[in-house]
Amino acid sequence: MNIDKIITLLYPLPEPSQEVLRSKMSKVNYPKGHLLLRADRLEKSIYFIAKGVARAYADAPNGQVTFWFGQEGAPILSMKSYIAEKKSYENVEILESCELYKISITELRSLFEADVHLANWGRKLAEQELIKTKERLIAMQFKSARQHYSDLIELQPELFQRVSLGHIASYLGMSQVSLSRIRAGIQ
Repeated sequence: MNIDKIITLLYPLPEPSQEVLRSKMSKVNYPKGHLLLRADRLEKSIYFIAKGVARAYADAPNGQVTFWFGQEGAPILSMKSYIAEKKSYENVEILESCELYKISITELRSLFEADVHLANWGRKLAEQELIKTKERLIAMQFKSARQHYSDLIELQPELFQRVSLGHIASYLGMSQVSLSRIRAGIQ
């Protein structure tokens, strides 16, 4: 996915604003298994996925807990670093070789101060990430494991070809055995 499409998916910008934002981004590539963001570190950049898949997770006493998957078009950022300039709580791992667009948070803040359209674009980024987080929290509180699975199949069916079942089970808050039972029951 090219950067213009990614920018516009988030919030349409006038061409001059889009051109300025695009000029401040660089394309980077990372291999499968690369740890892009690390917990307990102030993250200084935001990324957008042009190609590939990533996951966010936190370390827990019984292993890693996956709480986010990102695919083409998705932003990768620590909201805590982006909004509050504090150390992040999550790790982000590259699950497929990824092509990303990168921009520094400092540079982005400067653009927000100089251009109201870009400031609105940044606000939309934060709003959309907040909505996704809230929807995930509500789903975890009120939906059954089977409903979580059905929602994931409906909203992101391609994940099942791109991500290990262990990561998917962790994301759904269940063991791989439970995920296998749910999958067998639905098929």
